[in-house]
Amino acid sequence: MATVNFLLRSSKNVAPLTLRLLFRDNNKPSKVFDKEKNEYLELPYTDFVYSTKTKYRIDKPYWKKHNSNSKDAETKNKQVEVKADLLKIENFILDAFNQTNEANIDKDWLDTQMDLFYNPVTENQKSDLLTDAIQSIIDEAPTRKNAKGGIGISLSRVNSYKSLKNMITEYQGNKALKVKDVNKGFAKDFLKHLLNTKQYQKSYALKKIADLKTVCNDADIYGIETNPQYKKIDSTKPQNDNILYLTPDELKKIAETNLLNEAHQNARKWLLLGCNLGQRGGDLLKLNETNFINRNGLEVIELKQQKTGKNVTIPVLETTKEIIKTGLPYKISIQKFNEHIKEVCRLSEINELVNGGLITVTKKGEGNKKKRKIDGVYEKWELISSHVCRRSFATNLYGILPTTLIMQITAHSSEKMLLNYIGKDSLDFAQQIADFYTLQALKDKKETTLTVIKTASNQN
Repeated sequence: MATVNFLLRSSKNVAPLTLRLLFRDNNKPSKVFDKEKNEYLELPYTDFVYSTKTKYRIDKPYWKKHNSNSKDAETKNKQVEVKADLLKIENFILDAFNQTNEANIDKDWLDTQMDLFYNPVTENQKSDLLTDAIQSIIDEAPTRKNAKGGIGISLSRVNSYKSLKNMITEYQGNKALKVKDVNKGFAKDFLKHLLNTKQYQKSYALKKIADLKTVCNDADIYGIETNPQYKKIDSTKPQNDNILYLTPDELKKIAETNLLNEAHQNARKWLLLGCNLGQRGGDLLKLNETNFINRNGLEVIELKQQKTGKNVTIPVLETTKEIIKTGLPYKISIQKFNEHIKEVCRLSEINELVNGGLITVTKKGEGNKKKRKIDGVYEKWELISSHVCRRSFATNLYGILPTTLIMQITAHSSEKMLLNYIGKDSLDFAQQIADFYTLQALKDKKETTLTVIKTASNQN
C-alpha cells in the first residue's frame, strides 16, 4: 500500500509543491540503526520514499494554514479548491503505482509519471518516449515506405527494430528515456554499453546506432521534440578487415574433392554455382529453371534480389553450364546450406588459419542461450557461410572484369561500396587504373609495330 503527501520545500513566497511517495515492501527485509541501542535492527520489511517536483505552485503563507481547521471562509474555500487539485495528482500517481511492479518503482519512475500527468499521450498525439517511438515504426511496418520505393518494410528490418527496443529497455532500466535524450553523449554511452556490456561486434553495434538515428528522424517528422545533435551522431560502418572468400584454387580443390554424402554433393553444387553467380544465399537458393531465359540468342539468368529489389541479369557462362550439366541442385534451406558447406570445405581441407569472427554460445542454462561473434584465428572452413558466394565472385573477378560489370551482377550501388565490400581501398583502385593504361600502351605499341612492318613490305 502506498501513500502520497505534499510538501513545500522552498524559502520563496510562491513555489511548486513536492510530491512524496511512500510505500513498504513486506517481502524485502532491511536493517535500520537504532541510536538508543547503538546497533542495527533487522526488520522484516523495507520502507521506500521517493520525491518529485510538481508544477502546482502555492503561496507559502496559505500552505501553513492548509491543513488547519480554519474558520475563515476564504481560507476554507481555498482549502477545498487546493485539496481537489492535489487529489487529481495523488490519484494519478497511486493508479500508476498499482499497475506497476514495485521492483520497478524508483525516483526515475516517479519523475516519469509526474511528466505523464502534465503531458498525457492522447490518441492523436505521438508519445515522446524513445521505446514508444521505436514501437511506432514496428506497428506501422506494413504501410511504411521502404528503401525500394514500395510499401512495407521487411521482416528482418522489423526484427531489427524489435531488438533495438529490447536493448533500449534494458539500457534505460526504470528511467523512461525520451527521444530528445538522444544526443552525441547518449550515443557514445549507449555504444559503449553495446560493445562492453553486451559484447556485440562493432559493426552490429554501429548498425543499432544507425537504427536509433532513423527512429529520431522519424519522430522529428511527426513533430516530436528531438535533440539537434542526433543528426551528427557517427554510425559509419567500419572497414571490414577480415574479407573471407574462396580463391579460384580453393574452388577447384572443392570441385575435385570426392564427397560420398549426397547432401554434401548437393550443397557443393550450390556453393560453386553461388561463387559463379555472385548472389546472396537467399536469392541463390531460390533459383529454378524459370530463372534461365534466352534473350536474343543469349542464355541468361534473371532474378529480383530480395534485399535490394533490383532486377539482375547474369549471362550463363561455360563454367556455369559445367556446374549444372547434370541439372540444378535440389532445394535446401539457408540453415542447411550453411551447415553443409562448412563440412564440404572441411573435407576439402580448406584449413588455412585466418582471422575472423565465429558465432559462439557464451552463456547456457535455464533455457537461455547467449550467442556472440567471437573474434579470433580459425581454420577457414569454420567461418564459411552463404555470404562467401557473393564475396568470392566479386573478389576473384576484381581487376579482371570491369568494375561496372561486377556491380551490375552484385547490385552494389557505388564503386566505393564494392571496394569496401571486397576489402579494397583507393590505392587498389588506382592500381587497377594504372594496369589498364599499361595494357593500353602495350596494345598501342603492338599496333604501331604492325603498321611499320606492313609499310616495309609494300616498298618491296
